Amino acid sequence: MLKLFRRGYKKVGLPPGTLVQIEEKKAEKAKITVIDYDEAQFQEKEVEAVEECFPFKDRPTVTWINIDGIHQVEVIEKIGTHFGTHPLILEDIMNTGQRPKMEDFENYIFVVVKMIYYDDKDNEIRAEQLSVILGSDFVISFQEKEGDVFDPVRERIRNGKGRIRKMKTDYLAYALVDTIVDHYFVVLEKLGEKIEDMEEELVTNPTPETLQTIHTLKRELIFLRKSVWPLREVISVLERGESSLINESTGIYLRDVYDHTIQVIDTIETFRDMVSGMLDIYLSSISNKMNEVMKVLTIIATIFIPLTVRL
Repeated sequence: MLKLFRRGYKKVGLPPGTLVQIEEKKAEKAKITVIDYDEAQFQEKEVEAVEECFPFKDRPTVTWINIDGIHQVEVIEKIGTHFGTHPLILEDIMNTGQRPKMEDFENYIFVVVKMIYYDDKDNEIRAEQLSVILGSDFVISFQEKEGDVFDPVRERIRNGKGRIRKMKTDYLAYALVDTIVDHYFVVLEKLGEKIEDMEEELVTNPTPETLQTIHTLKRELIFLRKSVWPLREVISVLERGESSLINESTGIYLRDVYDHTIQVIDTIETFRDMVSGMLDIYLSSISNKMNEVMKVLTIIATIFIPLTVRL
């Protein structure tokens, strides 16, 4: 189940910028992959040690460093120190309760978004925090665990499809955010199907399990709204092009992502209204069923009470 509030906060009383492992301890090492490319060449590899990423900092090519797993404090600290990242940013990367936001540090931009996808096996929404550091020649992404929605972006880079190999790091960062927003539509489509099924069930045969499903839907929509609403402002600031790291040509594509974000927000609000109305329908259906039972009991009482009096 999605957690709207994080419990067991471990940062109380510690100095700002202190890196603390918030998530549960894991035995496996963080997975670090590097994709380095320009229009003419491309290379992709998985590295064993974080130090192997350091030589890519000064290359004129575009470098995408992706880290799956933020449970190793030393990995986050080393890569942050080498790429000149502020300790407070590293703290935010490890604190997965962040709301979507953007911070401009002139020589790099820090972006936090929520990566949301639908788990068909368990029939529920999954979410994790994605933190992105955008520099002039590199993009570093931090994920809570292995597995994401970026395979289409990787395929475009590998095959040289589209304009991604011709563009700079700002376009790569746009592509990552755009893919995340596109998957919001996939999640909303699944929720829409659940809402339609629920409406039919409410009219025909509402049960106590129906009420539980309604509350689950309300909780999921609240989480989606909490994750998407701040993203609108994040993309708006990026699109305005106040940072030298965002080229004017990329601003057009960011505007398109902004429009998609507005569509997602409108759909979420519509679904919230529909689910809120479902509770009234449920109560009305239960009341109608109770009225039918009372009618039957009244008829039975009308028939048998006079007989009882005569006896």
